Amino acid sequence: MSLNILELRNINKAYPQGRKVLDNLIFTLKAGEYVAIMGESGVGKSTLLNLIAGLDTPDSGEVLIDGVAISSLSDDAATQLRRERFGFIFQAFHVLPHLTLLQNVALPLLLNGQSLQHAEQMLDQVGLQGRGQDFPRQLSGGELQRVAIARALIHRPKLILADEPTGNLDPDTAQEILQLIRAEINANNASAIIVTHSHMAAATTDRVMNLRKDGLHPMSL
Repeated sequence: MSLNILELRNINKAYPQGRKVLDNLIFTLKAGEYVAIMGESGVGKSTLLNLIAGLDTPDSGEVLIDGVAISSLSDDAATQLRRERFGFIFQAFHVLPHLTLLQNVALPLLLNGQSLQHAEQMLDQVGLQGRGQDFPRQLSGGELQRVAIARALIHRPKLILADEPTGNLDPDTAQEILQLIRAEINANNASAIIVTHSHMAAATTDRVMNLRKDGLHPMSL
């Protein structure tokens, strides 16, 4: 198995109207490493996360997970890889409105055929004790964000991808969530990439990268 859980080789991506956002981008993420990606709005940070997740495809270049190019996998194999090894925290939450909070959090376990017993505990860890039978419509934006984070971490993924994970949280809750993400990384030898505008969030990572038109560059806070 590769020491790099993720490798981006010469990634190029343009939007449909022709504006290039990623130009020959190269990047590696080691197993167990936690990296923040910062940058101006519109520079392509969320696009980059979608490419890493295999939810979008580069115009050219390769995304490798544990040394295997996602493009070489069948649709079924790529779906299984995402389901088992990835945890996603989307900026738009993507919490399912017709499921209870407990069902939302337990969904990755159900899809992977794992025991559901930790779902209630994970809700407790994100500060939603006793709310398992509530529905998303009963929650605030910050509470929905916490459900999304619990769902992303529940199956102990090896690669966590988070798009503005603290964007809808007050500072105290944000600190608690960042500590939880770090604890999960340490406990499971996982790796993580967070896209964030928050210097507080970025400061909790191992290294910070600034995404610019000419690629990813090390950044000091």
